[in-house]
Amino acid sequence: MVGSFFRLAAAAAFFALLGGCASAPNDLAFDSGERARDTSRDSATMTVPEKPLSCVPFARAHSGVDIHGDAYTWWDKAEGRYRRSAAPSDGAVMVLAGYAGPSHAHVAVVRRIVSSREIRVDHANWLNNGAIFLDDPVADISPNNDWSEVLVWNVQTHAWGVHTYNVQGFIGPGTPGRNDLVASANEE
Repeated sequence: MVGSFFRLAAAAAFFALLGGCASAPNDLAFDSGERARDTSRDSATMTVPEKPLSCVPFARAHSGVDIHGDAYTWWDKAEGRYRRSAAPSDGAVMVLAGYAGPSHAHVAVVRRIVSSREIRVDHANWLNNGAIFLDDPVADISPNNDWSEVLVWNVQTHAWGVHTYNVQGFIGPGTPGRNDLVASANEE
């Protein structure tokens, strides 16, 4: 009888925990109190091409940023060739530093800006399956709203991913202007 009670209590506690997880909203409550205006993430899609694709050739083909080499080299290679920024803009390439280790990065093309804390990106090979992800939400979760840390929507689970990714910055679109060159010279 006592054993049955403990099993029943343990099962009830387990299901209460699961219920709490299931009821968590998919919208992020941002520190600033702002919520993304576009709460529908159903437009995000994943397509598996016949031939698997990696993020670098996809970003190069869809952004106009003609950089070659591993994604972790893009930020440095863009200096003096393309505009580099800490903030997203339509058509820019977002560089996630430290993606799966110190010498690995990921690049994605900004499709559109939804709010000051959410953008949509197009990218390939995000889940290491060679798939193409279109209109994929990315949320700025950095404490200072500076796009230094983000979460990426998981199209397969229809929820925000659990890993925080560091953003190295945004490349392009376009060539650096005089102010960009002055700013990069002052950083050295």
